[in-house]
Amino acid sequence: MSLDLPTAHARAVENTQRIVDAIGPDQLHQPTPCGDWDVAELLQHVIAGNWWVAPLVGGQTIEEVGDRYDGDVVGDDPSASYRSSGEAAVAAFNAPGAMDAPCAVSYGPVPGSVYCGHRFIDVLVHGWDLAVGTGGDTELPGELVEACIEVVLPQLDMLAGSAMFGGAHDPGADVAPPTRLLTLLGREG
Repeated sequence: MSLDLPTAHARAVENTQRIVDAIGPDQLHQPTPCGDWDVAELLQHVIAGNWWVAPLVGGQTIEEVGDRYDGDVVGDDPSASYRSSGEAAVAAFNAPGAMDAPCAVSYGPVPGSVYCGHRFIDVLVHGWDLAVGTGGDTELPGELVEACIEVVLPQLDMLAGSAMFGGAHDPGADVAPPTRLLTLLGREG
């Protein structure tokens, strides 16, 4: 794949940071497009997901990581918590050999490049979900949308088959790229 996944992931982390920075404490219990997750629960998912990157890229198993990130990782300052976790994930994916490292994720082991692609999708699209849930800026940067579509398309059947992306399908290349990406991931843009 010609796509520079660590760079795309880092840009997605930055994009979602601006969305998280705009979330007020009074918005934490607003609904999101993610099933039963409110803003606080979705922040918990994204921040914990970021924290998982370094140990898994570093060769630890799920069992070795254990319940380390099961508690409240959002804390009193969601913006700072997201920033710390995002910086750790970006650093891990940019470490020498990270894209080839076997990562013991729940659906693998997979190479670090596959895991990075999935984290890229997760961070970018959940940033959009957080923006929708809080009435924030839902515009996705064009280059990230195109890169995310490139990651999603070869895996569409697997993603659609998981229970996480209800209604996921490809509306075709004639649809505006942001709408196509959101539809690919079972969302309405």
